Amino acid sequence: MTGGAGFIAVDSGGSGMRIVVGDVGRGVLARRESREPVRTGERGIDAGHFMEQLVPMVRAAVAESGIAAPGAVSVGAAGLASLGDGLRAELPGALEHEFGIRRVALVADAVTAYVGALGARPGAVVAAGTGLIAIGTDLKRWRRADGWGHLLGDCGSGAWIGRAGLEAAMRAHDGRSDGSPVLLGRAEKMFGPVRGLPGKLYPRPDRPAVLASFAPEVAGCADGDPVAAGILRAAARHMADSAAAVCPATGDPQVTVTGGLLNMGAPLVAPLDEELSKRLPQARRVPADGDPLQGSVRIATDLATDRLTLPSDEAMLCVVTEKGD
Repeated sequence: MTGGAGFIAVDSGGSGMRIVVGDVGRGVLARRESREPVRTGERGIDAGHFMEQLVPMVRAAVAESGIAAPGAVSVGAAGLASLGDGLRAELPGALEHEFGIRRVALVADAVTAYVGALGARPGAVVAAGTGLIAIGTDLKRWRRADGWGHLLGDCGSGAWIGRAGLEAAMRAHDGRSDGSPVLLGRAEKMFGPVRGLPGKLYPRPDRPAVLASFAPEVAGCADGDPVAAGILRAAARHMADSAAAVCPATGDPQVTVTGGLLNMGAPLVAPLDEELSKRLPQARRVPADGDPLQGSVRIATDLATDRLTLPSDEAMLCVVTEKGD
């Protein structure tokens, strides 16, 4: 087989790193996974730590697959858009040095989520988990909304819902209006007396995940507690607002929502369907076709065969060709 027919696809996020090695003709041939998230530092995503994790997984997967020389790699990475300067500067050369790969696509995780969900079609994807980001394209350029983290945005995300639920619990504790005694009870069962919650929460480096861990409690109360139900309706409005901000206004755009937040079920999904229909009457709601790793596979396959037509963007999707290609 020709070396250019082989590819590597990477999905690196808050829960770790997943990689696949494959061949354009035969598809995915080997997979590996690490549960350790890549560190971030003063220069953003730590390229050295990224390679420490990636290299042994790729070597093992390449050996299993029998592919002698993968010709292209797609690296989907959380935080690439805002924290990826170091990775963009160092990773292409490191991949060429380690594996002889000269065609590298550096892709924001929102873009791999989009491509996994919709492929190369115009539309909008909301990726909703602990955080939240919406991305859309008319196939000429990418548009992004939110994804600014739990302090500045991620409105409607798991962390946002969890924080709103805990705020309602604290209001009930204080005797303020619009508090929720039901959520107060859930919070104290989960975290202990809420008077001590700031000391438990504020110093945590994983604060977004801790906040998001309370989101299922909000959903669990929504049927009988109007405050909890109101929080989920507000989350649905935020999600639809972000989708509307990035979705093409003309043509035949598609829209979908992906991510673990949908596991909350009807208390969130029902108001979300209503809000999306209201805000995006021009878009067809479709189920996601695949996940971010599948998106990375699609990008790597197109890169290996010189068929990549998705819009390029320095922050969102950047293709680097090393000398000698």
